[in-house]
Amino acid sequence: MIAAPMTRTAQVLLILLVSMRAAALDVKISNDLEYVDVVHNGEPVRIMRNQDPRHTINERYAFTSRNCPPFCIQPAVIAPGVETIGELEVLQYLKQAAEGDASVLIIDSRTPDWVENGTIPGSINIPWTTLDAGAGADPFQVADLLQQRFNVKNREGLWDFSDARTLVLFCNGNWCGQSPTNIHTLLALGYPPARLKWYRGGMQNWEMLGLTVVK
Repeated sequence: MIAAPMTRTAQVLLILLVSMRAAALDVKISNDLEYVDVVHNGEPVRIMRNQDPRHTINERYAFTSRNCPPFCIQPAVIAPGVETIGELEVLQYLKQAAEGDASVLIIDSRTPDWVENGTIPGSINIPWTTLDAGAGADPFQVADLLQQRFNVKNREGLWDFSDARTLVLFCNGNWCGQSPTNIHTLLALGYPPARLKWYRGGMQNWEMLGLTVVK
């Protein structure tokens, strides 16, 4: 199959990314990691930390006191067997996916009104409302998601999760219930806990660390 030609925007971005390789960054992600290159909506994106020492967190995530409920502090462990991970682990999964590992999927569980303000490059948006029957999710659409996006097989009316993808889910942060809802819904459907990873810090921690965001 012949690959589709790159758009002009993609070409410019690729040239920019290549040119940036030669310059060492003052603000690295970790001691041995400067950046991670991913693809978002078909365009190359470099995830790195903001290099401006005066940069401050997005004001959307600067509020400390949101009404609870619904914005209640989440536990460190969301469910038995589901691993809670941090930024470096998220970046590793993003790198795996960018390098062609189809067994990994990074999911922004927020509703579109939140996502349009910025998300993690390389993620896809599957709002919690599209999986939760209590929020009006269509069972047929849920079945399609399981099979087409999560690689779950339906065998004679039973779900087979043996080849299910590892899902890395996030939302707004420690006070957000959208990715926890997705996780609990998936567990109720039979999804293996070991193949669910929860980035508890979400967008608030991501923005706090000055990591790249795309709209």
